[in-house]
Amino acid sequence: MLIGVPKEIKNNEKRVALTPGGAEALIAHGHSVIVETNAGIGSGFSNDQYVAAGATIIDTAAEVYAKAEMIMKVKEPIEPEYKLIRSGQVLFTYFHFAASRELTQAMVDAGAVCIAYETVQRADGSLPLLIPMSEVAGRMAPQEGAKYLEHPMGGRGVLLGGVPGTTPANVLVLGGGIVGINSAKIAAGFGARVTIFDTNLYRLRYLDDVMPKNVTTQMSTKSNIREALPTADLVIGGVLIPGAKAPYLITREMLKDMRPGSVIVDVAVDQGGCVETTRATTHQEPTYVVDGVVHYCVANMPGAVPYTSTIALTNATLPYAVELANKGWHEAIRTSKELELGLNVVNGKIVYEAVAEAFEMPYTPLAQAL
Repeated sequence: MLIGVPKEIKNNEKRVALTPGGAEALIAHGHSVIVETNAGIGSGFSNDQYVAAGATIIDTAAEVYAKAEMIMKVKEPIEPEYKLIRSGQVLFTYFHFAASRELTQAMVDAGAVCIAYETVQRADGSLPLLIPMSEVAGRMAPQEGAKYLEHPMGGRGVLLGGVPGTTPANVLVLGGGIVGINSAKIAAGFGARVTIFDTNLYRLRYLDDVMPKNVTTQMSTKSNIREALPTADLVIGGVLIPGAKAPYLITREMLKDMRPGSVIVDVAVDQGGCVETTRATTHQEPTYVVDGVVHYCVANMPGAVPYTSTIALTNATLPYAVELANKGWHEAIRTSKELELGLNVVNGKIVYEAVAEAFEMPYTPLAQAL
């Protein structure tokens, strides 16, 4: 199979879908890899490293899309890329369709085979291709929150961990999954007082066992969250329903209960956000203020640490990319339930029900679409 890796063009997105080592592994399986020139520069990987691995450097994204049978990306295609995608072409990337009707319609119109990293799912319910970036974003969230709590950045002027004779910041973490547990670890390591909210009592018991003493757990209910907001300095949103739009746990009305200069970092922004006032921002303009509350809602947080993120992502995606390339996508999804669950759009039809529901668009069962 001919696999293409275009350069990412989303605002300040410096990650690349495949390391030179990943390209070398695919080539060792008998496949060809083409990489748009300088696609890996932002992550610290030169054209020469890809060439040494056996890949071919291509001048333009248009050429990569025109030649490749499967495109590997990091972020979802954006408007300038739509016209480059052809019918039957496999796209293997993060799509987060439920956050964008425009993207969903564009991929339906293109007739592409869209396999979303974020909905590839193992039998135990875990999301192996979302986990590494959730780990990165989760660990970044308290770091960014701490920065924007500083007064020159528009925050309350609170040091996350405090110092002797002062009280540390109160951090609320919404969701006890991969983002939540990583956020809580870092915030607790700073010395903050952390509360994790989740709807799963068994998960809360586990978190209570493994977290340090400055982390407490609470059942996630609207009343419990509302009660905690007036004393919160930093709120981290880490809620995820695979493939579906995130639910609003904090409404616009609830912002009035928060103190001016407090900060919300909504990691769930890729799936529409778990705060009603969330809208996607960029690394270039990462924040905005609503009712005195600073919102940090960057939709590609791990793009700020592209070297770490690219390696972590390739570690996770490469085995699935090899399977798709070795077998072809038809056979790969037939023999792998995990990859079958990653298929969101095929042959101009939406085959992932939560995506169709998000926009009240037609849903087609996979067997029928094929």
